[in-house]
Amino acid sequence: MDTPYYNAIAGHGRTLITHISLVNGSGTEVSNARLPVTWTAASGGLIRPTADLDFGVNTGVTVAGWRGHSALTGGTNYGGADLSPEVFNQAGEYRLLAASTSITHQAPA
Repeated sequence: MDTPYYNAIAGHGRTLITHISLVNGSGTEVSNARLPVTWTAASGGLIRPTADLDFGVNTGVTVAGWRGHSALTGGTNYGGADLSPEVFNQAGEYRLLAASTSITHQAPA
């Protein structure tokens, strides 16, 4: 994750990022909604969502990444990570796997 907010996320990601969205290759949100997320305790320097997240995706959309946000709408976009692009030729569901979604975490000073 490489964003201007990296230090804030590394120290406080479990409380700062309350929702996750999917984005296209330009970083524009493409999912029908941001989904609420809760995070595991840090383990090996990483935090992960406590469960997989299932997003509804419209026809013609390319999912290319995820972003963490501080609110359901608006709020702060803390960045996220790129994913292998997946094109939806028809409406469907994209499952963001908790096991492969993580943020480097360090205890706050």
